[in-house]
Amino acid sequence: MGFLDRVREDLDAAMARDPAAVNRADVAVNSPGLHAIWVHRVSHRLWQRPAWKPVARALSTLTRAVTGVEIHPGATLGRRFFIDHGMGVVIGETAIVGDDVMLYHGVTLGGRSMARGVKRHPSVGDGVTIGAGARVLGDIEIGDGVQIGANSVVVKDVPAGAVATGIPATIRFPDVPGEDPYEALFREPALFI
Repeated sequence: MGFLDRVREDLDAAMARDPAAVNRADVAVNSPGLHAIWVHRVSHRLWQRPAWKPVARALSTLTRAVTGVEIHPGATLGRRFFIDHGMGVVIGETAIVGDDVMLYHGVTLGGRSMARGVKRHPSVGDGVTIGAGARVLGDIEIGDGVQIGANSVVVKDVPAGAVATGIPATIRFPDVPGEDPYEALFREPALFI
């Protein structure tokens, strides 16, 4: 899949997930989260070449200054990833983010270790939604389809299909298997706040 195909796919994902999105052009011009993701895709490729790591890092820093989103060029991002609002999002060097993931503003995918050369950041499965201000910390696994509530602090693995809310996050499974995540928000206010 080429770069332009990825851009179109990202725009479609944004249109599907952002009710304020008017059209692709609006999203392309006005979404700092998408801008950060697009620049990350370039900086990540540069990061793979040792001689280009300083350039990748500088590009990442410039992007943070412009968008308010900090994604280390070493992080691995999946397809159709979307960051709504963007401001204050931090994604660490060894983070792995699956396909169809949505983050809201202020989310941190951070480390809990100062060790070098080891995996320090979370691995996030496919179809995960992480609410505003949530902190997902350490080399932990977040399973497919997980929902993490706003302002939650997650420091342990979360199994597929679970809901994690609170500080520290408690894990439960939806009362209605296969429930639409949007509908779950009305039953689980902690996913909002």
